[in-house]
Amino acid sequence: MKKILAFSIFIFIISSVQFAQSQQKYSEIGNLKLVNGDVLEKCVIGFRTFGKLNQDSSNALIFPTWFEGTTDDITRLIQKYSFLDTTKYFIIAIDALGNGVSSSPSNHNVYKIKSIPKITIRDMVNSQHKFITEKMKLNHLFGAVGGSLGAMQVLEWSIAYPNFISKIVAYVGTPKMSTYDLLWINAQLNIIEAGKKYGVTDKEIRKSIAMLMAVMGRTPDYFVEKIKREDFADYIKKFDNEFSSSFTLDDYEYQLKAISNHDISKEFNGSMEETAKQIKAKLFFIISETDLLINPTETKRFAGLTKTKTLLLNNNCGHLAVSCEIERCKKEIADFLDNE
Repeated sequence: MKKILAFSIFIFIISSVQFAQSQQKYSEIGNLKLVNGDVLEKCVIGFRTFGKLNQDSSNALIFPTWFEGTTDDITRLIQKYSFLDTTKYFIIAIDALGNGVSSSPSNHNVYKIKSIPKITIRDMVNSQHKFITEKMKLNHLFGAVGGSLGAMQVLEWSIAYPNFISKIVAYVGTPKMSTYDLLWINAQLNIIEAGKKYGVTDKEIRKSIAMLMAVMGRTPDYFVEKIKREDFADYIKKFDNEFSSSFTLDDYEYQLKAISNHDISKEFNGSMEETAKQIKAKLFFIISETDLLINPTETKRFAGLTKTKTLLLNNNCGHLAVSCEIERCKKEIADFLDNE
């Protein structure tokens, strides 16, 4: 009985520590000078941590959020699926600018900013670097992991601060937006701008773009397989649900515009060959062959130029391919981080 009680207390303590670590935290990093010359005043970064920083600070890695995502979503990924090993690594999950947690259009009044200027993914990365170096007091990171918009951020890190991170995992991302990617982005921006112009409610606009994102996020085969014709009426009703009050339509548009300008080769006159020469970190790409949201062509090409380790997924889950093969993916990520 005593052993059972002791074990229960141990589990409670471990769970309490994990909960305390994963709680939402905020850090004001001061004024952030942006790429376009503007200043984001009183910039606030949201974050959560997992695991323990070792004595020489050599096990820290960052995990920036994906589009529409928050560090609360990353928490579920880590705690439910053990996506990354919190016993080996000190993981810093970071809310990207514009996600409704860090400085964003929806909360700039909360953070007492007069106005919020436009940003790029490089600005997201610069804010994270400022936070990591000035607030976390780290001058090097063992690794960085990111998916989708998060992958774009960690790839931007590899160019903006080439000697700062040793290993980078980028899944279902891209080094630059293809013309295909720009087409769906501009389609969504047009829906938003036209809706605002003609007085359509934010909820109705969000409903339309959510449907479009659902189409782009998976594949036709996925929908045919998973949703029966007689169940479609119930499925479509889900788009009538209330949308996040913290990630508003303005936030959505703000991050989408940042994504539309993503291209890590910009400072090298658009040459991916020259860009590849600047990479110092070891890279690992997970690519979905069926991705309809982020076309994999640019990623494959860049993988060839950098001789990057790649994992090709060919399921019917499209942009969300990793979620459909999560055990395989987390094993491959662990092997890359632990051994290579």
